[in-house]
Amino acid sequence: MVSSVSCPVPPEQRPQEEFTELTRSWFFTWPCQSQNDLDRALLISWLLISPVSVLVASGSWTLRHDPIRLCLAGGVAALVLPMLLLVRQWLGWSYVHKRLLSEQVEYEESGWYDGQVWEKPLSWRERDLLLAQHEVRPILGRLARAMALVTGLMLGGASICQAL
Repeated sequence: MVSSVSCPVPPEQRPQEEFTELTRSWFFTWPCQSQNDLDRALLISWLLISPVSVLVASGSWTLRHDPIRLCLAGGVAALVLPMLLLVRQWLGWSYVHKRLLSEQVEYEESGWYDGQVWEKPLSWRERDLLLAQHEVRPILGRLARAMALVTGLMLGGASICQAL
């Protein structure tokens, strides 16, 4: 941080600190490195929940006697977990992105909803803008591509299941 600027915002509520916190989080680092890392983590989550979703789908009388549709329906239903994980990551990263792009920082001094606003100095705005454009925006792009892929898989799987 710039030592010549006095900042009233508590350190844990500063946009750059929030960014750093997300990059240190096991869950939020999935989309940080590459699309392959994110896809691998989502595939693992899908594989872990698939047996449970197939088991739940086996409760359907019509699917119980059609193993192909049963596995397909369970696989499509299991895509809900990766989608929920993606939505949670999207919410976290888009919140930090918005805070980095903002010219002001909203913060709480005491935690009693005494919302304050502090105008970022120009040097902070420049640094935050660089972080938002070169670090967070690519992450949001990877998340958007993954959400589009999962949505396509869900729609394609549902239409195939319906056609069978």
